[in-house]
Amino acid sequence: MAFLVTGAAGFIGFHVARALLERGERVVGIDNLTPCLDPRLKKSRLLLLEQYPGFFCHGVDICQPDQLMALAAREPHIRGIFHFAAQAGVGHSLQNPYAFADTNVKGHVGVLEFARRQPRLEHLVYASSSSVYGRNNKLPFTETDPVDQPGSFYAVSKRSAELASATYSYLYGIPQTGLRFFTVYGPWGRPDMAYYSFTRAIMEGRPVTLYDGKSLARDFTYIADVVSAVLAVFDKPPRQGTARVLNVGSQRPHSVRKLIDVLEEVLEIKANIHLLPRPAADVEKTWADIAAIRQLTGWQPQTELIDGIAAFVRWYYFHGPAKMDIL
Repeated sequence: MAFLVTGAAGFIGFHVARALLERGERVVGIDNLTPCLDPRLKKSRLLLLEQYPGFFCHGVDICQPDQLMALAAREPHIRGIFHFAAQAGVGHSLQNPYAFADTNVKGHVGVLEFARRQPRLEHLVYASSSSVYGRNNKLPFTETDPVDQPGSFYAVSKRSAELASATYSYLYGIPQTGLRFFTVYGPWGRPDMAYYSFTRAIMEGRPVTLYDGKSLARDFTYIADVVSAVLAVFDKPPRQGTARVLNVGSQRPHSVRKLIDVLEEVLEIKANIHLLPRPAADVEKTWADIAAIRQLTGWQPQTELIDGIAAFVRWYYFHGPAKMDIL
């Protein structure tokens, strides 16, 4: 028996795969290693995972059904699927919506087709996003809130994946949980995220671009807390034939200005802030109601923003872009 982790070289996929390997599980990872963002990060993450004897990686593209079906034939004893392969980023979805339709919709259906060919599958846990709440002004965001006014094509693609999963659960009895992640951050993270790009700009003495608005805030969620949520949810699958969605956030939103204050404190460098108008696709504030996942699993985030940022900065000093140049 094994676990399948899609997007194993990505941020969340890497951390979940490593947590599974640390407890002695066999992990089948798939990743097509697209060269978006910083390919050195993907290479570095995979090099770490390959140190574990229980890790096996396949260069499979989830948008290619024949590749997934071939993998299903080679791996017929998958116990659980953690699906994190995706195109991410609100801004990027405005530039290339076709890529998001391919990976986040067509690719998601491909993973569902793979899942229904796994007779021993216990649970499929996949990444959704807080972006699905779109132009919803009610705070905090709750899973029962309407999600019919997306503010970006990224949100459209993630909501489409949720609907596809609900349909496949109904038709084929696949227990599924979609996790609506809220601004995940931490070591080995994505270079396009604010905390990462801000850190790099401050350390290099470049201006930090900040969208104008005192109420601009995010529910920053540390990666170790996200991993513990993912694994806790897997152990509590919904009944066969049903699907659900759950928020995964810190339930402690902070202003983006506060994020910069914390970075200045940890780095001991003053930021040179450059204000720009907030794009329409960028929501003003996110805030997760996590009562549902807490009631289901007892999960509670543990990491304060300053501790999580300090951990990221330590990683950045020792494993960041300058160190990856040698790979």
